[in-house]
Amino acid sequence: MQQLVTTTYLDMTRRDELRPARPSAILFQLVQVEMPCPELNRCLYTAVGARWWWYSRLSWDYARWLAYLDRPELETWVAYVSGTPAGYFELERQHDAAIELVYFGLLPRFIGKGIGGTLLTAAINRAWEIGAQRVWLHTCTLDHPQALANYQARGFRIVRREDMVEELPNEPLQPWLGANLTSEDRDA
Repeated sequence: MQQLVTTTYLDMTRRDELRPARPSAILFQLVQVEMPCPELNRCLYTAVGARWWWYSRLSWDYARWLAYLDRPELETWVAYVSGTPAGYFELERQHDAAIELVYFGLLPRFIGKGIGGTLLTAAINRAWEIGAQRVWLHTCTLDHPQALANYQARGFRIVRREDMVEELPNEPLQPWLGANLTSEDRDA
């Protein structure tokens, strides 16, 4: 199906523009993935992005995932709650001393628990720690309804918007049949 999608590009050009979120009531441990692991990144990409129409990397084979991950300019960080992956982010150093927050998100079970702002604050802090002169990202109208507000609440400014018609699957992807059902749908 075709759908009009608005992509919003945001950036932050000074570390003091960061407005940290209040610490999450749910404690999490943030761990850097130090060994490129296509299986892990594909799992996180699928689990986090299925509802938000993340599909562009699903056709990648193992070699392409490994080539993408096995670069010094890319970092993957995973947030764990009681030993369970709760979310992740990828940061990529770019040629102009910019750091792109390439992917960011929470697994469905952890959405709405107050973790997102704290994890985003950690991602932005890490970008500045590794030498960013500018931190940037993009989000779109297919993303979580609070994504843009979360980015702006942390201090990101909108620098550009683009509208494009995209060819999408007929419904959001699912890591397994019924995964996108709400608890109310399951109880019905």
